Amino acid sequence: MPEVAVGPLGDHTEPLSEINVTPLVDVMLVLLVIFIILAPLMAQALRVDLPRADAPVVAEPVVADLVLRQDGALELDGAALEREALRERLRARKAQAPELVVRLGVDGAARYQELAELLSLLHQADIQRVAFATRAP
Repeated sequence: MPEVAVGPLGDHTEPLSEINVTPLVDVMLVLLVIFIILAPLMAQALRVDLPRADAPVVAEPVVADLVLRQDGALELDGAALEREALRERLRARKAQAPELVVRLGVDGAARYQELAELLSLLHQADIQRVAFATRAP
């Protein structure tokens, strides 16, 4: 009687120990095609009639540009100022525009101590909104 060659998967009477991924790949490809076809249809915006309400118009905040130079000099909107005069000027501007925002630009070589003192001065002038001006690299 001739011998039967056994393949790499072993005897055919034993259960297979490897997973057949071909049906899984087929299902995934079918789902991919379905989603490619349906994606543009789902991206359309729905028409919604939103309710109307009367709301007060929010005024844009007043921005004051404050610059701290490397040598410690201060400029408010391009004009050089001393620290005490700056505090009074900021208080006056805050009284005129309660939503005052101070945009603070600091020279990269300025000392941290001077920046900390300037932030303390802004706090004393009752400035609550400070924006730090930066530049993209």
